[in-house]
Amino acid sequence: MTTSRTSGAGRTGGAVRYAPGLRGVDAGLLLLRLVVGLTMAAHGVQKLFGWFGGPGLGPTGQYFAANGYPAGRPMALLAGLTETVGGLGLALGLLTPLAAAGVIGVMVNALGLRWGGGFFAPQGVEYEVVLLAAAGALALTGPGRWSLDRFLPGLRAHRLVHGVAAVVLGVAAGLVVLLVLRR
Repeated sequence: MTTSRTSGAGRTGGAVRYAPGLRGVDAGLLLLRLVVGLTMAAHGVQKLFGWFGGPGLGPTGQYFAANGYPAGRPMALLAGLTETVGGLGLALGLLTPLAAAGVIGVMVNALGLRWGGGFFAPQGVEYEVVLLAAAGALALTGPGRWSLDRFLPGLRAHRLVHGVAAVVLGVAAGLVVLLVLRR
């Protein structure tokens, strides 16, 4: 891969050849994917199985029902699965645009549920906003070279259109759940 560089040793006609391996951008994307993805997956298994001190499916379903969802347990299952699968997809860099769309949808829904408490903790939405923005950033930038998407022909070269479509899909799905399924 060649790239332009304005200063430094090793310039050859304005382009520098980087050695293969982990570059700074790829390292940053890997770190972001791992932290956001594993955080989301952990939240998902808290809902599904009660792991890591989570409530499990029954109490999470009751929470959803108490917040206006007509089918609390199925919505808890959907949220837990989306968080787990979307989070693992982000962490692995596997089907990254689709994984990001799932996380974005869940976070749009979480924002709708928690919006009245202001921005900052303990009742605020800053956590949800950060996770939503991170998932959107990963959708738009792609997962980097250190990802499983690199081995998928259709996703090998990140396309901005995939990222934009993922953001639109995630926001739309989250809004549908908020506006249609929640009363």
